[in-house]
Amino acid sequence: MPEVFDTYTKKKAFLVCVDSDGCAMDTMDIKHYNCFGPCMVEEWGLSQWREAILKRWNEINLYSMTRGINRFKALSLCLKEISHQYKPIEDLGSLEHWAEFSHELSNDALREEAEKTDSICLKKALAWSLAVNAKIQELPEENKLPFEGVKEGLAKAHACCDVAIVSSANPDAVTAEWEQHGLMDYVDVMLAQNAGSKAYCIGKMLEQGYEKQQVLMVGDAPGDRQAAQKNGVLYYPILVRREKESWERFEREGLPKFLEGSFAGAYQEALLREFEQNLS
Repeated sequence: MPEVFDTYTKKKAFLVCVDSDGCAMDTMDIKHYNCFGPCMVEEWGLSQWREAILKRWNEINLYSMTRGINRFKALSLCLKEISHQYKPIEDLGSLEHWAEFSHELSNDALREEAEKTDSICLKKALAWSLAVNAKIQELPEENKLPFEGVKEGLAKAHACCDVAIVSSANPDAVTAEWEQHGLMDYVDVMLAQNAGSKAYCIGKMLEQGYEKQQVLMVGDAPGDRQAAQKNGVLYYPILVRREKESWERFEREGLPKFLEGSFAGAYQEALLREFEQNLS
């Protein structure tokens, strides 16, 4: 178990968990448009169909109910479509099997499997993932900004709740981005990729003694909602292309309802319907 859960101390009755990329930080679009998709086109020599393939990559990762999917699952899904529509992808089955059944979807786990199996596709997937990370590091700092309303929403939440970052992103990147914009002032614990899945992290936080109806996950993707539902806690969606509006509504409406105990039920159901319509 990661040490962070041993050293954390519950201070308040309420807990707000917040995702980072695409939820608090306006970094998800630029990473997919500039890094993930283009690196896939380059690694697999797909420039002939670049425009259509990049459009499809962004639909899968940003604008549908697979938004926020793990990078390797997204790669497997996209390459399967490419193999059917454009050109055969050599040894694709190895990647599909690993992405489906591996207990850990990380560069280190992929490197280990690629070395063990000598799979061409797994080696290319690792090269792609490392290239993506390098491209992300090259993104200008001025392009890594929080959405409007995030700082105000976090400040209001932190005044009466414990606040946890619950993200599947790289912990160093998350910390750097949040510190740069003064957001870490409103955070009690940072739970990123190295702490475990979002569902696992929420579950571990519940062991600190929070009541389930006093824990709220704020996220932008179906995976965030699933992590909340798996643990029986509440979910507040940040809507794609309506992030500023969502954060203002969180401060004005969502957080007060959460604190007064009227969030569950009709209000939660209405939010979930709106969330699904936004990504459909």
